[in-house]
Amino acid sequence: MRYETSSLHELNLLLKFDLNTTQQGIKVHKDAEPTLVAAAKSLYDKGLITLDDGGYLTDLGRDACLHAQSLLTLLRAPAIA
Repeated sequence: MRYETSSLHELNLLLKFDLNTTQQGIKVHKDAEPTLVAAAKSLYDKGLITLDDGGYLTDLGRDACLHAQSLLTLLRAPAIA
């Protein structure tokens, strides 16, 4: 199994959310890159964000965002010899 390109776009969009506050969302404009618009719609359809063009993280979305950030931190860590 591997990450599909669409999954990577979704992960990158999740990483745009600020986990330090629940009062700040994001807005994906209709004229944004089509992959970004599709990622937002997909995250909405999965119940991870509140609007199909961004909005706020749901509880499930917050968990997914935490995992996405943790995975990125692990992948960026220096290699252990």
